[in-house]
Amino acid sequence: MSFGKGCHLHLIDGSAFIFRAYHALPPLTRKSDGLPIGAVAGFCNMLQRYVEDNAGPDAPTHVAVIFDYSGKSFRNEMYDLYKANRPPAPEDLVPQFPLTRDATRAFNIACKEVEGFEADDIIATLAVQAREAGGRCTIISSDKDLMQLVGGGVEMLDAMKNKRIDRDGVHEKFGVGPERVVDVQALAGDSVDNVPGAPGIGIKTAALLINEYGDLESLLDRAEEIKQPKRRQSLIDNRAQIELSKKLVQLDEGMQLDFTIDDLEVQDADADTLLGFLAEMEFRTLAKRAADKLGVDAPVIAEPVAQASVVAQEESVPIDAAKYEWVQDRAALDRWIAQIMKRGYVAVDTETNSLNEMVAELAGICLSVEPGEACYIPVGHKKGASDDLFGGDELQAGQMPLQEVLDALQPMLEDASVLKIFQNAKYDCKVFANYNIAVAPVDDTMLLSYALHAGEHNHGMDALSERYLGHQPISIKTLLGTGKSAITFDKVPIEDAVKYAAEDADVTLRLWKMFRPKLHQKQVTTVYETLERPLVPVLAQMERHGIKVDRDTLSRMSNAFAQKMAGLEAEIHEAAGRSFNVGSPKQLGEILFDEMALPGGKKGKTGAYATGVDVLEDLATEHSLPGLVLDWRQLSKLKSTYTDALQTHINADTGRVHTSYVQTGANTGRLASADPNLQNIPVRSEEGRRIREAFVADEGKTLISLDYSQVELRILAHVAEIDALKAAFREGQDIHAMTASEVFGVPMDEMTSDVRSRAKAINFGVIYGISGFGLARNLRIPRGDAQDFINRYFERFPGIRTYMDDTKAFAKEHGYVQTLFGRKIHTPEINAKGPRASFAYRAAINAPIQGTAADIIRRAMVRMPDAIKDLPAKMLLQVHDELIFEVEDAAVDETIAVARDIMQGAAEPAVKLDVPLIVDAGQGANWAEAH
Repeated sequence: MSFGKGCHLHLIDGSAFIFRAYHALPPLTRKSDGLPIGAVAGFCNMLQRYVEDNAGPDAPTHVAVIFDYSGKSFRNEMYDLYKANRPPAPEDLVPQFPLTRDATRAFNIACKEVEGFEADDIIATLAVQAREAGGRCTIISSDKDLMQLVGGGVEMLDAMKNKRIDRDGVHEKFGVGPERVVDVQALAGDSVDNVPGAPGIGIKTAALLINEYGDLESLLDRAEEIKQPKRRQSLIDNRAQIELSKKLVQLDEGMQLDFTIDDLEVQDADADTLLGFLAEMEFRTLAKRAADKLGVDAPVIAEPVAQASVVAQEESVPIDAAKYEWVQDRAALDRWIAQIMKRGYVAVDTETNSLNEMVAELAGICLSVEPGEACYIPVGHKKGASDDLFGGDELQAGQMPLQEVLDALQPMLEDASVLKIFQNAKYDCKVFANYNIAVAPVDDTMLLSYALHAGEHNHGMDALSERYLGHQPISIKTLLGTGKSAITFDKVPIEDAVKYAAEDADVTLRLWKMFRPKLHQKQVTTVYETLERPLVPVLAQMERHGIKVDRDTLSRMSNAFAQKMAGLEAEIHEAAGRSFNVGSPKQLGEILFDEMALPGGKKGKTGAYATGVDVLEDLATEHSLPGLVLDWRQLSKLKSTYTDALQTHINADTGRVHTSYVQTGANTGRLASADPNLQNIPVRSEEGRRIREAFVADEGKTLISLDYSQVELRILAHVAEIDALKAAFREGQDIHAMTASEVFGVPMDEMTSDVRSRAKAINFGVIYGISGFGLARNLRIPRGDAQDFINRYFERFPGIRTYMDDTKAFAKEHGYVQTLFGRKIHTPEINAKGPRASFAYRAAINAPIQGTAADIIRRAMVRMPDAIKDLPAKMLLQVHDELIFEVEDAAVDETIAVARDIMQGAAEPAVKLDVPLIVDAGQGANWAEAH
């Protein structure tokens, strides 16, 4: 039927249906696998009721459900803060969005969305087309933004109230007719969509002004005539903002659509399709109701077996290394690629000749698309020296040319419609990047496990396989050997490599099938999708950039440290009264406790005295020797770990050091750094700070450092609701001086550095559950005085004690604590006895604070590449609360401004902190200068 006079178009606001359905029903999950389906059930009920209520003589001739497209719209290009205040969708609703589209299609109703546009724009375009064609249009929604469309054959229907909204209804809502709704909205703004409007002017005032002056443009041109000074000044000062607001609220009525109203003609539902979908969702009552209306038998929906049995069935295919395929020719490879493209996902693993991704070369690639079905494509296996006297670099037989394999796989690896599943995706993506292949999109079973089980166990593939699949994978040591005789993977015989490598892909796929659905069940989908998965390419790019290190500077420092250590050794020997090996804990213990008879000596199982840092710090108040040894040890560590070792990590091709970040290195979400570790360079000692001088910018460039200021204390003030701390942060006060004034009763203008330092130690110590004993050691004061300080601190800020007690209680009840962004840190030892419980308590108290801080900087890092993509700047390092960039000299100020905005706004819109996030910035030719 061609749409025209006598035709009636219904346009259903799909998003309104979804959210109404979600909030109307209690949480509901599919019994067979735990998938959230509450919103889908409500949505289907609403569609079924709609179909039943619109089957009479006034039934629509054309109908469509219109959805918002996920992602930003063209309005964000006009105003980047548009809808910035909206919180993210609830975790258990996210996986239900695509299911509501499936439901719409199952009812045989047209389902439409357009990238870059909102549902309201599609509705506006279709409504205007219906009006111009001489037909009627009913918009099934109560959204006030759509009221600008009412009139001339277009009306709205609030389905919940069964109330029709015509011109009179619009006037009742806005005080003006539909043709002036946009003008009123432009003045009043919208806090929900973050449309700014005119400050101080609401809907009623806006309507009065528009009715008096006729339209928005006339009002703005004659603003100086307004008698009320506040209104007048608001309009004059904010004209540009008001005009922008009108553009934001004005719906696009002229979209270019790839379909017409004729494509939306009402169609009867197909019984098999509809009942098949309802059965899949396990909607027994709704399926019976739909079947009765269709005049067919309702489908039999079996009661699900226990979840454990479902997992067992999923993984019932045995892991049999003998069945994996060795791909040796193009026909076999093409067959695998075709299977992958049909399936839409594949588990991938690479085997290389090095664990250093910067220099690693491919030995082979593994693929798996079904449990038990996996292959290995060898491309770089060489004969070992034992095979042939001159054959160390000769390739083993049965391999395709490397470039042919990469050319065949690259389209699939870069295809956005195929999900690539890895265990530790960052490593494999960096290896492929060495061959100019940008793998995307990816899932990562290591990160899935981390999002689900942080704090419960480690997330290596072998451990996960044994724990969740009951299978112990082939050990790499059986192929490579150990010690000096170990070989690299490219020297492994291919027949052995096939079994080991393909098994990795098979196990990865099985873990993915097990973990993916659990994100929704455990309500950590947002954690994985916003904090873990999108960080992978960001870290990979940072690691590939690396940071330039000056070898000469390191060498000079190493020599200086050696000389200073020699001087300290002489002082130590003099203090001890004789020479001894300062690096020997056994000899040091004998001198301290046998010869010098200092207190507190305790022998371990070996019979030697303990001489760790804690022991020496306690003794430092008794004698000079322990303090000198601590200084010597620190220098020794700096020399061996940094000034010497860093030189070996400088890449010969780039002249830079390429650290590797570990996302799963800490339970709280903090990143760890390895090979080399650049996060533990001491900054409190002068020598430690000097090491940063060796990290330099390239010629014509500058290093900039942006560092969150006291972010964990700010989070503590927010979560513990400490009004005094919140006020101090808002006013930009010296937080440690303020704390000292509050706790010790010292006026701010009489504050001494010593008193402030004590308050600083308490401020930071409390976050980590510090004891009186620990504070006494830090401040070198009597334990009783330290405990008195802590007691006074809690008396002055009782909310902190309440937070600590509540957090402990939550952890004991649930077995985990949470960050403000929903990250779950499990606390398996929280109900243990003795010292383990004390440690678990402290960890539980600290985890939500440190974890929230870690989540904030992760969010900043995820957003940063897009923010600086047009600047000559690269993000190089992350060190706790600090980000380091390398920038062309001319763009330093602009980069600082852009990066600071991203970092200071990183918590929003998901979390609105009660205190501002402040970022300090510095710049220089080296890291020490920048920081």
